[in-house]
Amino acid sequence: MEPILILNTGGTFNKRYNPLKGELEVPKDALAIESILQYCPNTAYTLVNLIHKDSLEMNDDDREYLAQAIKTSSSQKVLIIHGTDTMDKTASFLSLHVKNKIITLTGAMVPFSIDPVEATANLMLALGDLHVRNEAGVYIAMHGKVAPHTQLFKNRIKGIFEPC
Repeated sequence: MEPILILNTGGTFNKRYNPLKGELEVPKDALAIESILQYCPNTAYTLVNLIHKDSLEMNDDDREYLAQAIKTSSSQKVLIIHGTDTMDKTASFLSLHVKNKIITLTGAMVPFSIDPVEATANLMLALGDLHVRNEAGVYIAMHGKVAPHTQLFKNRIKGIFEPC
């Protein structure tokens, strides 16, 4: 089985509290993701730390860098850990610039370091879907739902992702 390429871009999913600064920061590691993946012994994957930003700080140069990493990878299936605030922008960008790959974006609205449940559920949902999905496209996996990126959005009033 071909490994799933997992690209870590940061986001709330990965944030940890820095007691010296008194704030949450995006670390330059994948500790949260690695903590979850240890429970996936039957999943072949390659984990790459690519961008270490809150998604509100991401720009089109970052998205182009992400697109190039996907295009140059031999993996057909790609999972992106991404901040939820601009996940839709990155998904739209990738749908225009990357073809013939199965790409799923996921994230968390609560850091894994504070409460691991949401991040774990979303990552496992995305991985499970990638195992069985065969249709190229860009998808979002959040809050128990996987759908094409144009059909799932962040409802900022409710604080959840839901169908359009």
